[in-house]
Amino acid sequence: MIDFPVDLIRFLTKAQRVVVLTGAGVSQESGLRTFRDAQEGLWAKYDPMDLASPEAFARDPKLVWDWYAWRREAVKGVRPNAGHYALAEMESMFPMFTLVTQNVDGLHRMAGNKTVHELHGNILRVRCSQCGTFTEIWGDDSEHVPQCQLCNGLLRPDVVWFGESLPLAELEAAVIAVRSCDIFFSIGTSGVVQPAASLASAARSVGSVVVEINAEATPLTQQADFSLLGKSGSVLPALITAVKSVVQNR
Repeated sequence: MIDFPVDLIRFLTKAQRVVVLTGAGVSQESGLRTFRDAQEGLWAKYDPMDLASPEAFARDPKLVWDWYAWRREAVKGVRPNAGHYALAEMESMFPMFTLVTQNVDGLHRMAGNKTVHELHGNILRVRCSQCGTFTEIWGDDSEHVPQCQLCNGLLRPDVVWFGESLPLAELEAAVIAVRSCDIFFSIGTSGVVQPAASLASAARSVGSVVVEINAEATPLTQQADFSLLGKSGSVLPALITAVKSVVQNR
């Protein structure tokens, strides 16, 4: 049993607008390796940072396409964990709930969250590298990268590569939600990848309560109003139970 701070439970029972930022730590509990730790087998000899860029795609599009196809298949075999399902339940507990994620695995939507802003894209989606058109169907050609049916441009994963800007609409929606939230959660993220890392500071600047849930200390730990050390799959369900218990006993 986790002994949560009384003030945190009190804040949560009164909160109207909650924003959650999630990172790789949330998906690790589903068995999904982090971006930098995922290389194995035939891909072990490659540095992922040398594959996830527009320059890499321009240099060898087939290599990059095959790597993401391999990663996409790995993601398809993964299912949400208790932390994902707890966040889906949290969405029904507050009048306004916004989930912002740095993850590209789509597990939050699979778990049931509806208001999700994917800052780094989604590896399960594919779009044209030229016209940007999304597609759900493409040919499986072992020799060539599939092409767009509209403009014949090469297809690519709908993820943000190094050197690319985040999707503006997703980032703006996240910032707007943070500016009016009562409580901001940072969960399973190192707190150093920008611009997502700046969301906690933005929340603090408008007087929001900042809560960190992470397996280890981060640069945010000392600045957060509440820092809960542990895995989200254990902490979040227990936190929800604690909040519901207080509400029911009123």
